[in-house]
Formats: sequence, structure tokens, C-alpha cells
Amino acid sequence: MDDDDRVLLRELDGPQPAIRLPRALGWLSLAIGVGALAVPDRCARLVGVDDVPAARTVVPALGARYLAHGVGLAAGRRPVGGAWARVAGDALDLTLLSRAMADRRGERRRRVALTTAVVGGVAALDLLAAVRAGRARRAWRRVIEVRMAVTVNRSPAEAYRFWRDLENLPRFMSHLESVRTDDLRRTHWVARAPAGRLVEWDAEIVEDQPNRRLAWRSLPGARVPNAGRVRFEPAPGDRGTEVRVHLRYAPPAGALGRAVAKLFGEEPEQQVRDDLRRFKQVLEAGEVVRSEGNPDGISVRQQVNQRPAQPLPTGRR
Repeated sequence: MDDDDRVLLRELDGPQPAIRLPRALGWLSLAIGVGALAVPDRCARLVGVDDVPAARTVVPALGARYLAHGVGLAAGRRPVGGAWARVAGDALDLTLLSRAMADRRGERRRRVALTTAVVGGVAALDLLAAVRAGRARRAWRRVIEVRMAVTVNRSPAEAYRFWRDLENLPRFMSHLESVRTDDLRRTHWVARAPAGRLVEWDAEIVEDQPNRRLAWRSLPGARVPNAGRVRFEPAPGDRGTEVRVHLRYAPPAGALGRAVAKLFGEEPEQQVRDDLRRFKQVLEAGEVVRSEGNPDGISVRQQVNQRPAQPLPTGRR
């Protein structure tokens, strides 16, 4: 994924806390691991187990484990597995500390109790990080990505100007009921979902380069997180404009939702392909027409409803 896509699709790449928290805990693991390996006697005294002969062996071993966990998490590799490994390590640490607590007295007992409280707090953070990272990974697996392009016999400026007015999108995107512009950056979208349901969300413009590209994404809290970018590039041979669309969204039902949508003739790639055909018609002919060569979709219901080459009703444009 290039830098542009990271800006555009940040929300669909998973909640940022789910990425940052495991990484922060990884750096904490590195610090603890280095300390336990470099000065094990001082660490044992700090914890309150400096009177235990086995501490000289156990503390460095725990330091090596912290170091191994920290390297993977700080580097951002396998945040889910690494976070759950830390949770398992925390459980082991708490078990060892509870055993040590029974044999300590006075100041050493207070140090063990304080260490136990700190480890318990870190264990709660580790558990939170593991749960969030797992949710983020599941959300990422739900993401559907579509890339399509069409060449229109219009200049990049004309194509961009039409698309920049996002209220035009329902004229050629069949799944959209409406797009309402709230201000220069924010819009409210209403889409038709399978089985006649409506889905609404708010979105914002995140990139706007006149006559070149436009990008938007849903705001946090959307039931169907989504993001899109469209690029307007001069077509070779002075043939107009290549309009390149890149969309990502995460349907709430994941793979099952996609399978159900396909039964309704709303398979994502086919839907976007048909939308771009209608976009081409609107720009070049001024209206959308149905014909055998330009179907409205792939379902039986849509095929039956097709009529030879005539404008769509105004409400469907």
C-alpha cells in the first residue's frame, strides 16, 4: 500500500489505538527485558526477591522473554499473537509473584505487593491490546476492495467538476439513494442495501486536487466503514480522460454479506463497473440509458426490468 492509500484508508486499516497500544507495550517490554538482562540483581532487589537464590536465574530468563515479546511488538509484526503472548506471560508473572508474596516479610513483602499491582495493571492493558488487535484484524479481513477504470470523452476538468459535486453521485451510482452536502468537506450519504434496507453515514473529503484527484472516507461510527478515491488522468492519444476509481468498504456481515449481496445482483466489482458505465453516459450523452449492451446489473430482477435504449426515470439518475 502506498502513502496515498494509507491516508485514504486509515479507518479501514483498523482502529489506530489497536495498532499503537501493542507497539507501546512492545517498547515497555524492551525496556524491562534490557534491565533484567543488564542488572538482574538490582531488578531482583527492586521486586523484593533478592533473597531468593533462584532469582539470579529466573530474572534473566524473564528478561529474555520480555525482550523477545518487545522486539516483535515494537516492530509492528503480528500484533495479535504478540499481545496474547504478553497476556500469557503476565499470567506467569502473577503466579510467580503470588508464590513469592507468601514467603516475604516487611519491606520485601511490600515491594512484591507493589510489583504485583503494577504487573496486574500492565496485564489489563495487554488484555485490552490483544482484544483490540483481534477486532482490528477481523475488521481488516472483512474489507472489500474494488479498483475500476473507464475512459470518458471529456476533459479531466469536466470529469472532476462533475464528480466533485458529490450530490451528482446518485445519478450514476445505483446503490446510492442520496448524498447531501453539509459543508465544503462533509457530506451525508444514504445507500440502498440488500433486501430494501437503507444505510446512512457521514463522510469527509480528505484530499482534493482540482482536475486530478478526489478522496473521501466515512467518519468514525459508520455502520459500513468505507473510503474512496478517484483519479482523473488524460487518456493516451487525446481520447479524453481515464477515470480510475479505488473503493474499500467493510460490510457488517463480512463474507456472508458479500455472498447475500451477490444473490441480489449487487456483487461489488460488477456494481462499480456498471456505475462507471453510467458515469460515462451522463458525461458524454447527458443522461443514463438502459440497453442490452449497458445493463443495470447482473441479477435476474434487473435484467427483466431492462428496456431498450431509453432514459432512466429522473428519480433513478
